[in-house]
Amino acid sequence: MASQKLLEMLNKAIAREMQVSVQYMWQHVQWIGVRGFAVRGELQSIAVEEMKHAEKIAERLFYLGGTPTTKPDPINVGKTLKEMIKQDIKDEKIAIEMYKQIIEMAQKEGDVTTAFIFKQILEQEEDHHDTFTTLFEEI
Repeated sequence: MASQKLLEMLNKAIAREMQVSVQYMWQHVQWIGVRGFAVRGELQSIAVEEMKHAEKIAERLFYLGGTPTTKPDPINVGKTLKEMIKQDIKDEKIAIEMYKQIIEMAQKEGDVTTAFIFKQILEQEEDHHDTFTTLFEEI
């Protein structure tokens, strides 16, 4: 089965996905004004997608014999729109790098299913990063 290190990385990914899911949802609630109206739905959509990632990773971790965490990484909502999006860009960069490492480790261990799952999630995380980068340019 999977190495202990891979199981730990999957749990770290779950904690991260739960973190940003809550973070983006609270940001969605707090966005106000014309700019907020224009992007609230996108933030809500991304938050839901992140929670689906957490669920998918948890299912895989459980299948591999691990116990999924119930504790998110620290949530950083931010006080201004600029702070929020700057943090979101940072969090997506962290996810992209972590998921590339997980893909590499899974491939080395011959775990093609985990690698495949994370390739799909990685593509969506890169889309999120692009969305937040574009939003930051407009603030």
